[in-house]
Amino acid sequence: MLLLNSVGSILSIVIMIFIGYVLTAKGWFSDESSKLLTKLVITIALPALMISTVLGNLDRSQLVSQGKDILIPAISMSICLIIAIIFSKLIKTKPEDTGLFISMFFNSNTIFVGLPVNLALFGEKSIPYVLLYYIANTTFFWTIGVYFISKNGKLKTNHKIFSKNTIKRIISPPLLGYIVALVLVMLKVNLPNFIMDTCKYMGDITTPLSMLFIGICIFSVKFKDIKVSKDMFGIVAGRFIISPLTVFMITLFIPIPLLMKKVFIIQAAMPVMTNTSIIAKAYDGDTEYAAVMTVVTTVLSIIAIPLYMVLLSYLK
Repeated sequence: MLLLNSVGSILSIVIMIFIGYVLTAKGWFSDESSKLLTKLVITIALPALMISTVLGNLDRSQLVSQGKDILIPAISMSICLIIAIIFSKLIKTKPEDTGLFISMFFNSNTIFVGLPVNLALFGEKSIPYVLLYYIANTTFFWTIGVYFISKNGKLKTNHKIFSKNTIKRIISPPLLGYIVALVLVMLKVNLPNFIMDTCKYMGDITTPLSMLFIGICIFSVKFKDIKVSKDMFGIVAGRFIISPLTVFMITLFIPIPLLMKKVFIIQAAMPVMTNTSIIAKAYDGDTEYAAVMTVVTTVLSIIAIPLYMVLLSYLK
């Protein structure tokens, strides 16, 4: 039953992507529509999601008591980042795709897919651990991940990682919403219910809008031209083998509660972040490349998650 619930969470995402594809084929969506969806998700939906998710599920005591455990996903992602850079050089990714490859290799879909999957598998007691991984993942994505995507996109910007231009690209509405939420949690500030409800409602549109956007991108892809490539093998390996294995290896040296270990491993084994395609669009990157990799890893996760559940059952 648990496995069926987790697979159902993945299938719902695949269906939403398919709806976006079909509606684009029928002429409902255009390139202008994709730009509008990008703006809505980045400037409104994602910041609202950050605030509602963090404030609604974490408190100061949890952040303080469990704060040290965030080192595990942070260390694992740092290691995977280095491996991703090495992989990109070994397989010789295209210059315009290198940043996307690196970001997709070490960042996972911790909220859109990870949260519902962990809820289905472990229940609400897993939420604090889900959000711990989410905090690390979000920090890495909206800083280092966005930096690589913007640096290696078609705009071919070549700024240093700590330059003013890089900071301007990284300081985005979602990251600001995330920072504001963490500050409010640490200050023990409770927002009025009507504000929290508004953030929740607006945040809830993030997933469907992102899926529709990916469907729009997929429609522009010529499937006959899609080939199984070294890039695809690299990203699949990064998402489903290297990332979760890295987390597991780290927990051999840094002991943590069993449930936290299982949640971290599942979070590390999630597919590519759906936001990657939207960020690629925002920075004139290869949206088709990002969309295809997102769909491929999302579909493959239907197979990977049950396998990991079997493997995790042997953990003590």
